[in-house]
Amino acid sequence: MGSKLKSLHRYKPGVGKGWLYFLAGLVWLGVGIMLIGFALRWLRLVFMPTSMLLTLIGIALATGIYFFGFSKLAKKNIRRIYAIVGEQICLFAFQEWKSYPLVLFMIALGIYLRLYSPISKPLLAILYIGIGGGLSSSSLHYFKQLLESQFSYHSNQKHEEIS
Repeated sequence: MGSKLKSLHRYKPGVGKGWLYFLAGLVWLGVGIMLIGFALRWLRLVFMPTSMLLTLIGIALATGIYFFGFSKLAKKNIRRIYAIVGEQICLFAFQEWKSYPLVLFMIALGIYLRLYSPISKPLLAILYIGIGGGLSSSSLHYFKQLLESQFSYHSNQKHEEIS
C-alpha cells in the first residue's frame, strides 16, 4: 500500500509558493472579471439612469464584500500558504481543500441564477458586481504577496552573495 502512495505522489503537480500566490490571484481576478462582465451585459438591457443606479449599488456591495469578506479570506489563505512547509507544494493548495465543495456550490448557484432565477437580470447584476468586485479587489492581496515574496527572495540571495 505504501509503495502505491509513493507512486501516486510523484504525479502531484508540485510548485513553489510564488506560483500558489499567482494562481490564487489569477483565479480570483478572472472569476471577478467574468462576473462583472455578465453584470455589464445585463445592465445594457435598461436605460442609463437605472443602469447607473444599479451599478453604484453593486459597487457599494462590492466594497462591503471586499472589506468584510473576501479580503479577510484572501489574507487567511496567504497566511496558510506561507505556513506550508516544503519547496514543492501541490498546485491545488492555493485554496483550502475544504473550500472546493463551496466553490462547486457557488458555481452551481451562479448557473442556476443565470438560467432559472425569477430575479430580473438587471437586479441580479447588483449581486454579480458585488461578488465580482469583491473577488477582483481581493485578488490584489495575492499579487502583492507574490511581489513581496519575490523581492524578499531576491534580496536574500543578494545578501547571501555579498556575505
